[in-house]
Amino acid sequence: MTRLSNRIWARIVCLLLWAVVFLTAPVSCAGFAPQALALDYNKESLVEQDFSGRDLTDSSFSHANLRYSNLSHTNLNGVSFFAANLESANLEGADLTNATLDSARLIKTNLTNAVLNGAFAANAKFDGAIIDGADFTDVLLRKDEQQKLCKVAKGTNSTTGRNTRDTLFCR
Repeated sequence: MTRLSNRIWARIVCLLLWAVVFLTAPVSCAGFAPQALALDYNKESLVEQDFSGRDLTDSSFSHANLRYSNLSHTNLNGVSFFAANLESANLEGADLTNATLDSARLIKTNLTNAVLNGAFAANAKFDGAIIDGADFTDVLLRKDEQQKLCKVAKGTNSTTGRNTRDTLFCR
């Protein structure tokens, strides 16, 4: 009889623990937005990956291959793209505030309405990039790249309300 009684009690305890864990977890997390975790994608091959709409704040993509990847409407605040290959990537509407783009390849990259406030883009290559409405306020660029961008700059950023040509100090 005690053996049967022990089994019944063990099952009751297991059911109670299950109920506590699964019924209180949603309540304890309610009202708290999950924090973005900085992720390390250094030297990864991420060709044609979809990161759209994600919060990748302070993540690192140094030396990563992101050709044809979708990073549209993504929070990339403080992200490092040092020497990353972003050729033909979609960064439309992305927030690249304070991002490191030094030595990055942004060839044929879609930067439509992207916000690059305070980004470090020395030695970045923007050949053929689409920058309609992009905000380059306080971005550190080489003079030749700035001049190249001024040739195609147009539009006003939908988030900041700043004119692309003005943020690049185009004549």
